[in-house]
Amino acid sequence: MESSYRIAGIDVHKKMLAVVVTDLTQGAEFHFERRKFGALDSDLCALAEWLNEQQVREIVMESTAQYWKPVWRHLEPEYKLYLAQAQSNRAPRGRKRDFTDAERLVRRHVAGELILSFVPDPEQRLWRIATRTKNQLTGDRVRLQNQLEALLEDSRIKLGSCVSDLLGLSSRRMLKALAGGERDAAKLAGMAEPELRASQEQLQDALRAAGTLNDLHRQILRLFLERLELIEQQMAQLDQSIGAALHTHQSAVQRLAAVPGYGVDSAQQVIAEIGPQAATFPSPAQLASWVGVCPGREESAEVSKSNRCPKGNRQMRRILAQVAQAAARTKGSIFQGLYRRLLPRLGHGKAIWALAHRLCRLTWKILHQGVEYKELGQQMNPKLVRQRTNKLTRQLRALGYYVQLTALSPNAQA
Repeated sequence: MESSYRIAGIDVHKKMLAVVVTDLTQGAEFHFERRKFGALDSDLCALAEWLNEQQVREIVMESTAQYWKPVWRHLEPEYKLYLAQAQSNRAPRGRKRDFTDAERLVRRHVAGELILSFVPDPEQRLWRIATRTKNQLTGDRVRLQNQLEALLEDSRIKLGSCVSDLLGLSSRRMLKALAGGERDAAKLAGMAEPELRASQEQLQDALRAAGTLNDLHRQILRLFLERLELIEQQMAQLDQSIGAALHTHQSAVQRLAAVPGYGVDSAQQVIAEIGPQAATFPSPAQLASWVGVCPGREESAEVSKSNRCPKGNRQMRRILAQVAQAAARTKGSIFQGLYRRLLPRLGHGKAIWALAHRLCRLTWKILHQGVEYKELGQQMNPKLVRQRTNKLTRQLRALGYYVQLTALSPNAQA
């Protein structure tokens, strides 16, 4: 071991940093040097200067809200950093102190007792910001649609009962005219596209209260529509930015988007979360464990008390759950067949979660090994067919029957 190997622990807060430094080569006893710094940029410069004077090589800090990010970005170019989950560095109740927490952070890191978080490189962190911001805008759009429908119901306008998409082309055209002061239900209904399922009589009946709509309702409706256009404009801008940022990894996006349930948008989100090659995760099992889509284990006295899935990355869990829902509805796909086989035994929720686990492992294989996805449809696995055949044969023989199997021709099977 080298003569000096110094490590620092930082307890991060919004306005201050509690920093301790110790030398690992002094034996089992830790001798800490303490220093407190602010959280502004000038304070971070002073922190980096002091750590350099102390010849620190590694730094471990807690993932406290978002306050660790500026510290990480400032120290990232010069030091080897570790980010520990705050739950793994809990203090005994009533004995929590800033410098003591930082010292405990170092001790547990040296002992390998901390749960470390995965922090991607700066470029991938930018991808994450863009994709997560777009997802937040998607949620804002859904909430705005609910508010818009509530406003129409309060105004006795039942347009949502006649159209499948309240923000579709026909509905939006009618809503803009309604916000602009149009009161004639027949004229509003005439703005619908010919392909709309609802008849003109149904639309006129739903819009009959347009003549009694007061000015305040129209003003609020106009504000909703303006906000909707702004959200959609921002989403389109983010789409272009994400596409440009992932242009060099277009092949990975296309290979992942070919999987049933996936699309370009969900593929981009996954790559932003785990990287274009999923290089951080050596195996699909480790990726599934990090995401939290694998069975957990709480063992005591060689008895597992619970197999509930562990907590994992919330973004990946959300994406895979959505992809699994879509894959289960993809006609003719192997995932639809798997979902139908699991549904009677597990129920909808667990069957979808099983699909999410399968999709997670498949995602790792496509990204890490660079393979192409090939849809085999709902063909039976030959191994499962043999197992099923052997089981049924044994059961018939146990009942006293003589069994002789003859394979049917493909035409006979059809």
